[in-house]
Amino acid sequence: MFPKDFLFGASMSGFQVEMGYAKGDLDPNTDWFVWVREPENLINSVVSGHLPEYGVGYWYNFPTIHKLASDFGMNVLRTNIEWSRIFPRPTFDVKVRVEQTESTITSVQIDERALRELDELADKEAVEHYREIFSDMRKRGLKVFVNLVHFTLPIWLHDPIAVHKRQATDKLGWANERSVVEFAKFAAYVAWKFDDLIDMYSTFNEPNIVSQLGYVMSVSGFPPGIFDTEKFFATFVNQIVAHARAYDVMKALTRKPVGLIYAASVYESTNNDAELEESVGQFMNFAFLDALNSGILLFQTREDLAGRLDFLGLNYYTRTVIQRSTQELSFGLVNMNWSIVPGYGYSCQPGGFSRDGRPVSDFGWETYPEGLLKLLRMMNERYALPIYVTENGVADARDWLRPYHLVAHMYAVEKAVEEGLNVKGYLHWSIVDNYEWAKGYHMRFGLAETNYQTKSYNPRPSMYVFREIVKEMSTEKFRSYLFSPYQIWRQ
Repeated sequence: MFPKDFLFGASMSGFQVEMGYAKGDLDPNTDWFVWVREPENLINSVVSGHLPEYGVGYWYNFPTIHKLASDFGMNVLRTNIEWSRIFPRPTFDVKVRVEQTESTITSVQIDERALRELDELADKEAVEHYREIFSDMRKRGLKVFVNLVHFTLPIWLHDPIAVHKRQATDKLGWANERSVVEFAKFAAYVAWKFDDLIDMYSTFNEPNIVSQLGYVMSVSGFPPGIFDTEKFFATFVNQIVAHARAYDVMKALTRKPVGLIYAASVYESTNNDAELEESVGQFMNFAFLDALNSGILLFQTREDLAGRLDFLGLNYYTRTVIQRSTQELSFGLVNMNWSIVPGYGYSCQPGGFSRDGRPVSDFGWETYPEGLLKLLRMMNERYALPIYVTENGVADARDWLRPYHLVAHMYAVEKAVEEGLNVKGYLHWSIVDNYEWAKGYHMRFGLAETNYQTKSYNPRPSMYVFREIVKEMSTEKFRSYLFSPYQIWRQ
């Protein structure tokens, strides 16, 4: 059974859902808005060719989606405030106190004067509109979970085309340390302006994905799409420092919890190589979080980073199967002596079955619910923090897999709770189909189907399963789904 105070809901992101209802909802001031229409990306099929301005339309149609959430038993929604909507112009001229060493920023302090200067720069219509959105959530009994950055950056901080083409620019996004200070300003402003309406905050969604897909996996479709290990580590470290500095300025303004959302996987080897699994998991799952929990950052101790998490949000989709490589690759600070085995995890043929006989989503991701329970156990043991599953879902246009997938993963969360793990909520990705980054509208993750022409949202069968689980506070009624027609859960 789930406890009475358990949070059941869904997650969204601004760029993926806001645009598409009317002309006034356009936000052209982000790196992603530019990236998905760049001719080189389109010609080489790096991006889908779909455009976000023909999307879900949440910016104006939010009451319909909020009603859908409450009608289907949800008590929380997570979305984000788009930085580029609040500050479409640079905030560089707002002076704040910054303390730093030769290598890093150790403190940012933002006083009332700076906040009022930021208020003068802010887009007042956007501020008031976000307040309307959050007020409507609260009116419907939904807790408001606000994330600050979900991949997108203002174009005045990151010019992905210039970076991709190796042109001279100081708009380097997280590779430029000044982004740390500007993010602290944005975070402080949000806490100052919206705190009466927000129940909990996270600074970043999947910062590790921003670094990995932007600067290592250069054909992933994520900006800036280059292979640059120096910038990979710069963005990795700067996002850690940015979270810590944002945490400090926010906690001076709010008593609400401030956490971070991390994309995690379970790393399993083909031959039960425990040493390899531990070493890969250490960097891929724990290095970022260790820095903000204990202050251990890449072989050094940083007390200005430690203790900067009130909770941990985990995004889990599938496992990663690995094997030792015959050739070791140097990434500067670390060496990579492993490779991903195709046919498992994220590396399957879409819509079929993995090499292990497990069903695979339209995205080519293997269904592996046991991995979520393993991950929750690992994170609970390592970090004495409340844990929320902040994303879990499946790309499945036909809804043939989602009912089974949903029950299997909610069962994993229920087992974790019954084992005494400090798991406080489950947020599905997502409530409605939306714009799946470089894949555009091809991937359908919604509990409800989005009709992009009429801007209507039609509940799929899996959404009724979700509602029934919440009503019963247990997956017990649907556990037969774990074995038929697919053996989707294996002890």
